[in-house]
Amino acid sequence: MKNTFLLFLLFCSLLGFGRDCAAGPLAARPAYFELKVYHLKTARQEAVVDSFLQHQYVPRLHAAGIATVGVFRAIGNDTATDKRIYVFTPYASISQWEKVSQQTAPQLLAAGGSYENAPHTAPAYSRLETNLLKAFPEMTALLAPKLTTPKAERVYELRSYEGASEKIFRNKVQMFNAGGEIKLFDRLGFNGIFYGEVLFGAKMPNLMYMTSFANMAAREAHWKAFGADPEWKRLSGLPEYQNNVSHIDITFLRPANYSDL
Repeated sequence: MKNTFLLFLLFCSLLGFGRDCAAGPLAARPAYFELKVYHLKTARQEAVVDSFLQHQYVPRLHAAGIATVGVFRAIGNDTATDKRIYVFTPYASISQWEKVSQQTAPQLLAAGGSYENAPHTAPAYSRLETNLLKAFPEMTALLAPKLTTPKAERVYELRSYEGASEKIFRNKVQMFNAGGEIKLFDRLGFNGIFYGEVLFGAKMPNLMYMTSFANMAAREAHWKAFGADPEWKRLSGLPEYQNNVSHIDITFLRPANYSDL
């Protein structure tokens, strides 16, 4: 684990994030996010992972000082071949991620259960994907969405924007921050959960962000307003921001009843 942490610091230094990687105490604004994606083939696996997250993983993170953990299921899991559960965890620094990992890993192993003790003939999941993200400068805080509808009706939209090259990707990141795209989302009430660039993941270079809505009809109405907004038309029409996204993945999610978001 110590070697893993040193490797993280080395990469952060190479990427120009050395000072942030060494950030100190927990702040109101998280600096990094971990987004885990459990890929599942069966309803049994989904039930095993869900029980593990609700009764062991999330409570252990809470006890370790992580007050807000988001757990989401992909809409359509019931009929999907690749069922997915997403776990979003904010951290003030890489050192906090290291500390929490060192603290919770042995506790979870010692607790036992159908997840930890799953045999190779009946694994708890098909694959576990992990993404490490750095918060965008314009993301000023991690806020719970201002939604009054039941969780079972809400729609959370996770987007991943890939760039054709590192240079082109940086242009899209600039568009979100200095360009004002995040401010536009805020003004139009998109209830943004997070905005960040992926430091370690499978589809780099890419950024990811999550917005939330009362229901699917509200989601459609918000995006319609976004597309018609004069500021978006001006921003998206600027020559310097053309062709800066090569691929978009959109995933619709619903929060688990024990999710903090």
